[in-house]
Parts: sequence; C-alpha cells; structure tokens
Amino acid sequence: MNALAGTSRNFRLASRLLGLDSKLEKSLLIPFREIKVECTIPKDDGTLVSYVGFRIQHDNSRGPMKGGIRYHPEVDPDEVNALAQLMTWKTAVADIPYGGAKGGIGCSPRELTKSELERLTRVFTQKIHDLIGIHTDVPAPDMGTNAQTMAWILDEYSKFHGHSPAVVTGKPIDLGGSLGREAATGRGVVYATEALLAEYWKAVKGLTFVIQGFGNVGSWVARLIHERGGKVIAVSDVTGAVKNPNGIDIPELLKYKEATGSLKGFSGGDALDPNELLVHECDVLVPCALGGVLNKENAADVKAKFIIEAANHPTDPEADEILSKKGVIMLPDIYANAGGVTVSYFEWVQNIQGFMWDEDKVNKELKRYMTQAFHNIKTMCQTHQCNLRMGAFTLGVNRVARATLLRGWEA
Repeated sequence: MNALAGTSRNFRLASRLLGLDSKLEKSLLIPFREIKVECTIPKDDGTLVSYVGFRIQHDNSRGPMKGGIRYHPEVDPDEVNALAQLMTWKTAVADIPYGGAKGGIGCSPRELTKSELERLTRVFTQKIHDLIGIHTDVPAPDMGTNAQTMAWILDEYSKFHGHSPAVVTGKPIDLGGSLGREAATGRGVVYATEALLAEYWKAVKGLTFVIQGFGNVGSWVARLIHERGGKVIAVSDVTGAVKNPNGIDIPELLKYKEATGSLKGFSGGDALDPNELLVHECDVLVPCALGGVLNKENAADVKAKFIIEAANHPTDPEADEILSKKGVIMLPDIYANAGGVTVSYFEWVQNIQGFMWDEDKVNKELKRYMTQAFHNIKTMCQTHQCNLRMGAFTLGVNRVARATLLRGWEA
C-alpha cells in the first residue's frame, strides 16, 4: 500500500502546486489499460499449473509505454499500479518520449526450472502480444526477470510480428541489447550525485559514502564512486554489512563477493549490524535496496547530509518530513534511478535505427540527460519554492499534463 499511497500523495501535491484542473488530475491518475491474463503451462513432470499474468499501461500521451515485468509470488495489483504510474512521471522527468507501464506474473521463479520459466514467458507473450509493441508498450526486466526473459519475449513476439528487436529492452547484447545497459542505473545514480554535489561546490572525491544494497545497482555505484576518489566507508546487502572508516577497497570487495556470494567475513573491514548502516556517520547515504527502509523509527538518527534514493520508495512520507526538517538534502528516486530507463531508451533508439553505439557514446549521452534533468528540476524548485522531490514531481506531472492537453484531452 505505501508505494501507491506515497506516489498518489506526491502526485496530488504536485498537481496542487501546478494548479491543475481537478478533472484533468483525476484523468491522469487512471491507468490507460489494465490487462489480466491466465497463463497455464505444463510443468516438467507433465502436470498443468496456472498463473495470473498482468500488465498495467498507465499513460501514453508522451509516447509508447515503458516498464518492467516482474516474476514474484506477491505481484500485487496496487503496487504494480503505483509502479506503472511512477514510470509515467520518471520518463517525463528524464525527458524521454515514453509513458509508464508495469507488469508481472504471480509466481516464484526460484521454484521453476529454466524450461518452465521459458514456457511461462512464451505463453504470457502469446496472451499480450497484440497489446505490446515497438510503438505501443515496450517491456523490460525487473525483479525475477533478466536478459534471457527478454530474449524469449522477443522471439515469441517476432513469431507474430516479424523480427522486432525494439519490442523489449534489457536484451542480451547478441540480440540487440545496448552496451552500458548493465551499469546504467548505477552510473546514472553517480551522474545524478555529481550534479547535486556541484550545486554545493562539492565533488565525489574526498566525501564519505554509505551504500545499502550490493546487487547490480549498489555494486556499480560503489565501484564508480571508488574510481572517482570517493570513500565508501560502509556497505551492506542481505548477507551482512562491512565498514572501514578509512574506505573499503571496492575492487577487492567485489572479488570477495564474486567468490563467496557474501559480504560476511571480508578481511578488508569490520562487520557491522546491517540495521546500524542507515544511521552510520557519513556525508552521503545511498539506499540501493528495498523500499521503505527510512521510516519514522530511524529517520531522526540519520547522520548523512545527502541522501541519494537509488532504490524505489526508500523513504516513507513520515521519514521524508523528519529528514526535511533536519535539513538533509534528498535526491528523489524518480530522478536518481532514471539511468536504467534512459539507457533502455537508447537501446530502443539503436534497434529502430539498426545502428548500434559504442559504450562511450552511451555513457556520454546518459550523462547529458541526467545533468539536464537535474537543472530542469532545480528550475521547478525555484518556480514553485519547493524541495527536490516536489521539483521532480512537478516537472514530470507538468510535462504529461501539457502533452495530454495539447493532444486534445476533451475531444
């Protein structure tokens, strides 16, 4: 619930600041289309099993809808709805020509074999193939799905529509995936952090960082901050937490995690209670893991001066207020983690042109988009006298509202 309530609350506040018409406001909240399909597959032992798959397409006023597909036992329609809506504002903030969508299948991917996952993905694609498409809705990987899942969707979709690499992003490189996509969200987080710090005449070099989460995003953020001379003094993931006041040797930690699958027992630092991590002394805190980790219980004890929201919804509305009162500068998720969808857009562009870029070009363009978006958010903050979160929401909502009105909303 908190995801949907939080997103809707931010949307309503932004809409008040912008002075949107109440009928338009209501129309922008309602999803364009909700799809729910039954997916029945034979398991490897021959027994039949049924799953429910769905896709929520929120808005297409600025372009085709875009968003992840997750395989997770608790794929809750409310949460997917919130995430689809969040994608609408996120793509508008990044100024890429997409609307928002999200979908998934209620299943436990760990309990299915690879061939069962393939059959499930293909059946799901058969059920929705006429409702997605290069200029309609472009799925991407999310929790429990990966490049292989996208390859299966591409193959199944192409059986109906001819070879269409641009129908999904986050594909394997060999099938038209983009270079730099793997690191994109983490790299975008770092570009966003640099843009924010520059406002305060600071740079990554010499500052101390605490990173929660050491999966794809967290590990790339740590690596890139380390390369830029930032001191990563504490890191955690589900396996445990490590601290070193003199800065952790990130390349060594990456090697250790690769070898052992865990952060526990790493010799280049001391063990730390993962619950202490968020309130650890540091300049910049980067939550890259789950939603709702900063709440009214721990917000008052946070010692960081800057919080970069690399995860979706890491800050509860109550924590948001406490931290704002303390003068902590928060860079909102809707902007901070938009690097992933931005490079997905680059992948789609390359597929449509049939012309692939080198990795330097991908990274250079990503930096340009992230930096420009930050300056656009700052302009909104000055116009509406608001914080960065509302600056980002007003920017996103305003762009979608304007597109909607220009297209002839009442006709």
